[in-house]
Amino acid sequence: MDTLQDWLAHCDSLHPKTIELGLDRVRAVADRMDLKFDCPVITVAGTNGKGSTCAMLEAILLQSGYKTGVYTSPHLVHFEERCRIHGEIVKPDALVPHFARVEAARSDVTLTYFEFTTLAIMSLMAASGLEVAILEVGLGGRLDAVNIIDTDCAVITSIDLDHMEFLGSDRETIGREKAGILRTGKPAIVSDPVPPQSVIDRATEIDADLWLPGRDFNFSGDKQQWAWAGRGRRYAGLAYPALRGANQLVNASGVLAALESLRPQLPVTAQAVRNGLAMVELPGRFQIVPGQPMLVLDVAHNPHSVSALAANLDAMGFYPTTHAVFGAMADKDLDTMFARLGPIIDRWYFTDLPAGRAESAVNLLEKWRTQEKRTDVAGSTHHDPMEALAAAVAAATPTDRIVVFGSFYTVGGVLQHGLPRLHAKHLA
Repeated sequence: MDTLQDWLAHCDSLHPKTIELGLDRVRAVADRMDLKFDCPVITVAGTNGKGSTCAMLEAILLQSGYKTGVYTSPHLVHFEERCRIHGEIVKPDALVPHFARVEAARSDVTLTYFEFTTLAIMSLMAASGLEVAILEVGLGGRLDAVNIIDTDCAVITSIDLDHMEFLGSDRETIGREKAGILRTGKPAIVSDPVPPQSVIDRATEIDADLWLPGRDFNFSGDKQQWAWAGRGRRYAGLAYPALRGANQLVNASGVLAALESLRPQLPVTAQAVRNGLAMVELPGRFQIVPGQPMLVLDVAHNPHSVSALAANLDAMGFYPTTHAVFGAMADKDLDTMFARLGPIIDRWYFTDLPAGRAESAVNLLEKWRTQEKRTDVAGSTHHDPMEALAAAVAAATPTDRIVVFGSFYTVGGVLQHGLPRLHAKHLA
């Protein structure tokens, strides 16, 4: 196995299940690898906002001069997007020896794709001379592979109903799983404005240093700027984060609380905060591609994130027709998602996706039809996201708007062709 693709194919074949929560197997292999970080670790869990939180942490810490390492998942186009060292996506060849290291250590232990790849990426990060590591939880928290590493600061972003077959059927149960990343005596930053009581209870139970919005930190803003205040520090006259959407202030507020809690180990300047928030980038999060028609890309794939997308679309102003390219996994709460975006979307383009868990375009169309109340809306099915986008572009006028949203596979299936190609004149 000489290439990253060879190793990824190998990882895909090892375990009969895509997801098998539990730390025993992955911890056994990590122990054999003597896997550990010699720098502060920030671990981020939550239903929505994890990727944005990691990106803002990274941007501010880079501006402060620290050598950062970030692990996030899933990826949009290329696997290596899951790891950034000092702000740069790692090269595929750099990962290969670390996959070999995991393989040598695991012996008879069977790892899932996520567990194997997580160990390989963390092995690369641990060998990179980092000054701070930022780890995004894949699913849940307590039993996620990332949780084998003891964090120096845990951040829990917005919590909502998702992956309920693994995490539980209500916010309290899901919150308890997310709170599994908390550690005794370490900062526990909760950016969810209305956190489940289970998160607060877990932090209290283990004596974590709990930071709650409205109690330990808060933010305010007007149309031009915003301000943040925490324990002993304030920032005023901040420009809005470069990541669009009203929900990003919630994420940014938690980021500033995390950095404030780590000030003894990782001091950052006010200028680094300003520059980092102004320069942060993250594809696929309410990403607007200028042109005619306007194009919006968003990986909203559960009711909470779709609600945020609906609010952000409303705030954009008037467009004669809004077209939606949509593909999603079969286990999502599709009816609620359709209901929340239904009043905004005038034409749907449902797409198949290259994933076993994906709902088919035909089934998406049928599920949408059963609950759509409007009679002036149409829907169609397509084999892949680019075919669906091309159909939307063909039907749209220059003053319309096209929204590509849903699974990472949906947005990634469009982004893999490159942003210049997304403009209408390139698709005509």
